[in-house]
Amino acid sequence: MTLATFHIDMQDDNCSLHLTGDWQLGQAPLGADICATLPSVCHSVTLITTELSHWDSSLAIALLQLSRWCEQQQIALNVKDTPQGLQQLLQLATDVPVYQATNDAAIGGLLAALRSWLIVQGLQVHDGLVFVGESSLALGRWFRGKASTRRSDIVFFIEQAGPKGLAIVTLISLLVGMILAYLGSVQLRQLGAQVYVANLVAIGMVREMGALMTGVIMAGRTGAAYAAQLGTMQVNEEIDALRVMGISTMEFLVLPRLLALIFIMPLMCIYSDVIGMIGGAIVANGMGVSYTQYILQTQIAIDWVDISTGLIKSLIFGFLIAIAGCQAGLLCGRDSNAVGLATTNAVVKAIVFLVVSDAALNILFDKLGI
Repeated sequence: MTLATFHIDMQDDNCSLHLTGDWQLGQAPLGADICATLPSVCHSVTLITTELSHWDSSLAIALLQLSRWCEQQQIALNVKDTPQGLQQLLQLATDVPVYQATNDAAIGGLLAALRSWLIVQGLQVHDGLVFVGESSLALGRWFRGKASTRRSDIVFFIEQAGPKGLAIVTLISLLVGMILAYLGSVQLRQLGAQVYVANLVAIGMVREMGALMTGVIMAGRTGAAYAAQLGTMQVNEEIDALRVMGISTMEFLVLPRLLALIFIMPLMCIYSDVIGMIGGAIVANGMGVSYTQYILQTQIAIDWVDISTGLIKSLIFGFLIAIAGCQAGLLCGRDSNAVGLATTNAVVKAIVFLVVSDAALNILFDKLGI
């Protein structure tokens, strides 16, 4: 094995870097040594490899360091006389520029980033409104009997969202009712008014928690499923195939899911209300309130107006959950990672929609005196 060495010849402002010997890992000089030897007055550096024997990646690494040093010093590097394989390695390594952090405050990057973010958010709001409008038009066509939506698809998605989701709705609603009863009992017990736990649980479940908790469960279960199903179809180019055949994806894919949630959410909301009040009754019975007292107090506490507010919320929540899940699925990318991102986006967006719409409806009901 011949020792790896280098030497430099100067001709005016041009330097010739001669590489000799076997440049192999563990035996070759470092690129930093070469850079330190080169005079900074050079305008160009030409690599001469006529005396080069064997070489491996250690030479490529050293020359990559030399290339970046020359770029910083604004010195031209000529590698046309090097072996073809070495030129290809250098080109591959230098095609991607080195990341350099910039001072955003100095160059206005923060304002540019904020502007870009606002533009992206504005486009997302625009796309969302367009999707809501198209869904509403498709829903109107279905009511007039002009939509190409199969009843079997609607029944399938109703079964998927409703009966198969009863177990988790039962568990969560029962626990929420018990939690409400425990929270109320802490204060009411001090006043000797434990019987009013029934009022607290009944109003809380019927007007607020029944619809909201059912919506959150449906957002995490059904909304995510819609996004994953449509996202997978997007990856497999099935949606493109439907469009090529002239089939409306809005009526064939989105509308059955949308109608299923609109139909099933009020029923699930009523079921959640009942289960929550049962949970409150269990806790109230432990505080000395009989089941008969609890039922009578519940009848006094709520009326059809309270029940209607919860049902109205559930209808709106179902519409918003379906919109969030279907839009995320249809806007999914073309790889498996995009399906996961679409599912996450659907759940997060649906929960945000639920909270915002719930707050808006509560303010509206308060202003209307409901």
